[in-house]
Amino acid sequence: MIPTLDPDRAYQNGAFIPGSEALPQLWHSAAQAFRTDLGARAVLDQAYGPEARQRFDLFLPEAQAQGLLVFVHGGYWMSFGRESWSHLAAGALARGWACAMPSYTLAPEARIAQMTSEVAEAVRAASERVPGPVVVTGHSAGGHLSARMGCADLALPQVRRVVPISPLSDLDPLRDTTMNGTLRLTAEEAARESPARLPLRSGCSAHVWVGGIERPAFLWQARTLSEAWACDWTVAPGKHHFSVVDDLTDPGSALLDACLNAP
Repeated sequence: MIPTLDPDRAYQNGAFIPGSEALPQLWHSAAQAFRTDLGARAVLDQAYGPEARQRFDLFLPEAQAQGLLVFVHGGYWMSFGRESWSHLAAGALARGWACAMPSYTLAPEARIAQMTSEVAEAVRAASERVPGPVVVTGHSAGGHLSARMGCADLALPQVRRVVPISPLSDLDPLRDTTMNGTLRLTAEEAARESPARLPLRSGCSAHVWVGGIERPAFLWQARTLSEAWACDWTVAPGKHHFSVVDDLTDPGSALLDACLNAP
């Protein structure tokens, strides 16, 4: 007999990663040090809308940028902001790409559909600053939002590629979790905002990335999106839900290759 899965347990991450409670401070410190070291090449707190969290940071390489990588942070659409992830721009900058990191209004103040619209506006605004191709990546809930930037219902022709990392691609299972008390997902909204139920836009390629030792639900979410879009997916050996993004700091990593070596 197959046991009934606990929806909350299925989407817990920190409880299964030893030492995870210390990670947010480590991320914040690394990000702050990166911004300080970058100096004038860190163009911070740029508005893409009138609200408090409608801001993005833009990090510039030493020479003319070859293109723009946009990274969208996670936090189950309820926590974090761009300020904790600046250091993840290091790999892209070393390869001559600019990197933009937006914040967006969180739940319960915003519904997920509003977050999608906000990130799309951030991508448009950042792409006006940097000529060349635009690639959007993001992690977890940010993986969901990065995948949405490649969907056919959004008018973002400048986005040539999306690389969702550990994405939440089908939102319907989240309706059974306690976090939905904050997210307020309905069946209709889950369908409209699930990348795995929407077509990939013509002219936009995709590659899905996930850690090999993540929760089974996240492996399922990643494979579901790769099958829906008939795109490549990579299971990174030995990476859990929080370490899976670390390779964005390494200019020679396979993850950064998946982002920047678009077909």
